[in-house]
Amino acid sequence: MKRTIPGETKLVVCVKHRFTLWSVPPELPAAVQRRWPEMKVVHLREYDCLAEELRDADIFAGYSLRAEQFAGARKLQWIHSTAAGVSQLMYPELRASGVVVTNASGVHAVPIAEHLLGAVIALARHFPAAVRYQLNRRWAQQEFWDGPQRPRELAGQVLLIIGFGAIGRELARRVRPLGMNIHAVTRSGKADSELADCVFPASRLLDALPKADFVVLAAPETPETWRMISAAQLAAMKPSAFLMNIARGTLVDETALIAALERRTIAGAALDVAEQEPLPPESPLWELDNVFLTPHLSGVSEQLWTRQTQLLLENLERWFD
Repeated sequence: MKRTIPGETKLVVCVKHRFTLWSVPPELPAAVQRRWPEMKVVHLREYDCLAEELRDADIFAGYSLRAEQFAGARKLQWIHSTAAGVSQLMYPELRASGVVVTNASGVHAVPIAEHLLGAVIALARHFPAAVRYQLNRRWAQQEFWDGPQRPRELAGQVLLIIGFGAIGRELARRVRPLGMNIHAVTRSGKADSELADCVFPASRLLDALPKADFVVLAAPETPETWRMISAAQLAAMKPSAFLMNIARGTLVDETALIAALERRTIAGAALDVAEQEPLPPESPLWELDNVFLTPHLSGVSEQLWTRQTQLLLENLERWFD
């Protein structure tokens, strides 16, 4: 593949999302234009003109590109996804094309790790239940102690992180000072020994789950991870263990999870993602008192587009070098 030079490069940037933070702000294309004034940078705020602009584009930066849009982008050499996940791009035409695909891996690591740290503490100390009691003006000290799960200390607890990429490693760095034992599940069974006390290959997930007090899903969405947590995996968890998902809703069999939560065969769950988003009003997850829900907020940060811009600039430097 012959890479372009800045003066002969057209970059198209387009992300339009119902959640305004996910849409590209004008500061990102402006930063690219300042760095390479000779480059043609097109920022689209809507998808209406995307197919037309892609016809002579060399690089596309955005969340998704449909197969029919990709087919018309005859000059396209590189797609940069502003999301960490790229399953939405993995259709056969693109996979067979030789077009380079990069993603925003690492951009969300800090806020998601902090979100997970907060959720671990919230679950261990029963903060969601405390809020419910507060709303009812009820001083429920005895109820907390007599409940199915007593407030616990984190020191000595096992945190199992499934998927030990940028997010998993960032979380491990934050929880290690709390005295937790960190176990990891990776595809290869290998991970940084300074961050993980014990590492399992993905093929041994059922061996890892019974040891865990908190199970964090931080794996990418792939055919191999689809519903990797189903009835068998939930049954392997301790009755006192919590499941936490900040990855994708498709990694969990939601029906099996709801059944386990209703029967209290696991202690509870902290869910930032769901199989269907927004979560439908009729979902039983809204009503379960052992579920802590957040509306896909774990990656939200005022620093998001600063990091996104820096990553794209660094990748463009590599492209032109």
